[in-house]
Amino acid sequence: MGQIALAGAGAGVVNSVLASPVELLKVRLQVQYNAAARGAEVFRGPVPLARHLVQQFGARGIAWGFWATVAREIPAYAAFYSGFEFAKRRFADLLTDGDASKLSPLPLMLSGSLGGVSYWVACYPLDVIKSRVQNGSAPPRRMGYIAETAKNIMAEQGVKGFFRGFSPSVIRSIPAAGVTFATYELVMRALNNNLM
Repeated sequence: MGQIALAGAGAGVVNSVLASPVELLKVRLQVQYNAAARGAEVFRGPVPLARHLVQQFGARGIAWGFWATVAREIPAYAAFYSGFEFAKRRFADLLTDGDASKLSPLPLMLSGSLGGVSYWVACYPLDVIKSRVQNGSAPPRRMGYIAETAKNIMAEQGVKGFFRGFSPSVIRSIPAAGVTFATYELVMRALNNNLM
């Protein structure tokens, strides 16, 4: 399991390169209508927003919150893949004498669901921090911004502040990750059977 978690963590680091700017644009587009009520500019999509951020802040504008995204993705993807693999192996032990290649779609979906839940359990407070950072008025200028943002959330909202929106994220992950992992496993099985 340790190797799977390590590989997942590595995937999380690599994923951050693409996820960070996409997450930044998503977060800022989601909250912009609250800002519009105060007279702030409203962007019609990710491209105009990205252009604006780069014009206003340079390259930092599009890398805003990158390290917070890395901090989230490392435990998230370690838990995602190891949670799935752990459940898949347990189901294989219980149902197919340890042969995961014989698992039906339902245990694969349940295993994937556990991976999805594990993802959010491992990283949700870090996701809240990342979103707060990316919704700030300017990109952070120093590395201590993750701890500083965590202290601010704790001072303003207490521990509950780190878990706002947790339930919908976990609930959404159950079918999404279940179908994703089951589909992956079944397609791999089909490809291996056709190539052999």
